[in-house]
Amino acid sequence: MAYGKRFKMAVRIARFQNCYGPEGTWQGGREKAPAAICRKIAQARQSDEIEVWGDGSAVRSYTYIDDMLDGICRLMQSDLEGPVNIGNPEYVTVDELVATAAAVSGKHIKIRHVEGPVGVHSRNFSNARIESLGWRAQWPLRRGIEQTYPWIAAQVANSTAQV
Repeated sequence: MAYGKRFKMAVRIARFQNCYGPEGTWQGGREKAPAAICRKIAQARQSDEIEVWGDGSAVRSYTYIDDMLDGICRLMQSDLEGPVNIGNPEYVTVDELVATAAAVSGKHIKIRHVEGPVGVHSRNFSNARIESLGWRAQWPLRRGIEQTYPWIAAQVANSTAQV
């Protein structure tokens, strides 16, 4: 912003809200919650239990990659300047995220809540600026997980087969 002001250059800053989807990081501790949950479920057998940090009540929103890319393109082709939030207004608890991924997998999964970093309980995130450009998230969580889970399950199967 300082550089833009000094040199009279338009600066657009896209602020992302928990982006996920196929081809993303799915292991190693740097992955977002949807990928981590999909991986844990892919590794689990029917009726297994997976560990989830916290009590499962933390609320988040997850934005599918296609929505994120559409938002970035609209922002860069606009006259908006400064920070612009791009995120899905569908908020779910961690337990609801697990239930969605388990339903997509076709597995009955139990949750064991364990101590671990959970961050703030909920975030306040306004998409008003990007929505002023006509952008709206088109991918509800279930639809995005339906694309993401099979890809992660294939990565898990491939990594297990190579061991």
